[in-house]
Formats: sequence, C-alpha cells, structure tokens
Amino acid sequence: MSEAALSPTPLPVLGPVVPPWPGGGVPVRGGEVFVRRTPWTGPVGDGAAADAPRERALYVHGLGGASTNWTDLAALLAVRFDGWAVDLPGFGRSGPPARGGYSVRGHVRAVVDVLEHVVAEPGPGEGRPVHLVGNSLGGLVSLLVAARRPDLVATLTLVSPAMPVYRVPPAFSRALLLLLVPGVPALAERRLAAVTPDQNVRSMVRMCFGDPGAVPRERLEQAVREMHERAEQPWADRALARSMRGLITSYLRLGPANAWRAARGLRMPVLVVWGDRDRLVDAALAPRLAATVPDGRLLLLEGVGHVAMLEAAEPTARAVLGMVEDRSGGPGVAEPPAVAESPRSVRP
Repeated sequence: MSEAALSPTPLPVLGPVVPPWPGGGVPVRGGEVFVRRTPWTGPVGDGAAADAPRERALYVHGLGGASTNWTDLAALLAVRFDGWAVDLPGFGRSGPPARGGYSVRGHVRAVVDVLEHVVAEPGPGEGRPVHLVGNSLGGLVSLLVAARRPDLVATLTLVSPAMPVYRVPPAFSRALLLLLVPGVPALAERRLAAVTPDQNVRSMVRMCFGDPGAVPRERLEQAVREMHERAEQPWADRALARSMRGLITSYLRLGPANAWRAARGLRMPVLVVWGDRDRLVDAALAPRLAATVPDGRLLLLEGVGHVAMLEAAEPTARAVLGMVEDRSGGPGVAEPPAVAESPRSVRP
C-alpha cells in the first residue's frame, strides 16, 4: 500500500452546481439501463489537445444514489476521460430488472454489460479497458466486476466501498434493519414510501456528508427535484429495499464471491478513497482494503463523509489522475492495451 499521489494536472474551474450530463438507454441482459455521458474536453489551457491522452471511464453510484452523483467528478476528469455514469437497475432513470431481483450479482452483471458497451463504442479509446470508479454499493459492485472481468478494467477507484462488515452502522434507518428479518422486506418498503422527498434529501445529506452545512443550497434544490422525480417511479422503494437486502446477503458469501477474497486477487492499480467522517462505512476499513489489494494506494480525506466525489471532487479527481498517470508513465501518455476478444454478454 502507498499514499495516493495527487496529480498537478490543471483542472477546469466548476460553477457551484454543474447541471446533470445528458444520457440515454444502454441494453443489458434482461432490459436496459440509463447511462449519462460526459464528453472528453482535453487539457485545460493546452493548445495540443489533439495529441493529449483520451481514455474512458465508467462511474457506478451507491445505494439510493444515481448517475448524477458523478456530475462534478466526471467534469473534472474530462481533461483525460470520456465518461459514462450508469443508473443501476431500479435507480435514477433506469427501470427495474426484468426478473425483479436486486442482488449484488445482478448489479455486477449489469455493470459488466455496460462496460462491454463502453469498450465497443466507436471512437478514441475503442477496444481498450476502462477506468472503473464506484462508490458505496457501486464500489463493492465495481470491485467484483474487476475481479470477474479484469480484461475490461484498466484501473479501479473505490470511494467508500460497502465492503463486508458484520455490524450495521448506527446511521442506518431502523426501517432498513427490517430487511434482516425473513419475510418482511415489503414492510420496509412501506416505511420507506412514507418518507417525503424533502425528508429523504435532508436525511441523506446528514448521513452522507462530513459537513452537511457546507452543501450549497442549489445542490440541495437539485437533489430534491431529483428525489421528487424518483418518488413518482412505482419501483423506487422496492429497488432501495431489495438492493439493501441484496447487499447484506452478499456479506455472507464465502469463497470467490467474498469481496475481501476478490480484492486480494486484483492485479490492476487500485485507488481507495475514504472520508474520515464516513458515518455509513467505517473509515478504519480504508487502510485495510488498500493493503489487501496488491497494487493499492490510499487517499484519506479529512472532514469528508461517505460521498467524496461530491464533497471533495477536486482531490478525488487528482488522486484518480495521479494513479492513471503513474500507470501510463506521465500526464501526457495514454496506453492501456486493447481488450482481448471475448464473448459479449449483450448482443445487438
């Protein structure tokens, strides 16, 4: 394990609230998911953009989140990456999975399918592995994707990933604890449905940010609008409750499906980013995870909570770029080798 190096690469100056990136549907096994696209911009203040590295990144949100969680980080990393941010099945603007299941394995399959789509997309970077970035549940899913399909993943960034633990953090709602009891997830769904969008946003900000008072008013208003849109989806509460149950179930898996065991087998560079005020996943896991992966580096952010990509987008971006630049030999070099031919999970 090493300390994350922060890239000195110039980054764009963002406004207080960047609007969500546009997107569209991408086919996955059993249906379709919504994916937002952040186009590559090239270096800031550099006239030689045509010769600059242009690679690809995929961003995977956490439980109760959406692709919009990555708006700021994707904008900063557009100096090097074409970015895709997925709404996992049942979240954001993605409909529920065809069979109604929300297991971690199901989310892993969906992300593999989106990765294959991103790799095959025509243009610069076509056919090359992708830089995979995940937060919370999306971090756990991304780790398992990288273990299952390392040919698709150039580097892996894990922002407060939901690694298996065997106690529930006190910040979790009592309604979610009902998911541990067989036969009552529907009761948890009804409890969740009773929470208004405004209450939901306030609760999420208190849980997820190290300094809730520093969240811009415009950002809160944007989140409330998004939550109102989500409240109109008949599957929204089921997706949250069943994905939480799937997350807890995944913690009990042994053998190759166990995330800690999978982490030991990763061979690509891995960046672990954690806020020391994370109320949902204990920051004490950060050095343990960074030391578990063979090529790990750690960025621990003071005063930051569970969503560093929102609360500390710039240092997170610099750590991602630092890892990628170290891998490629410098800020102006792009490489990763092409993905080997393999059967596609989703066929046109």
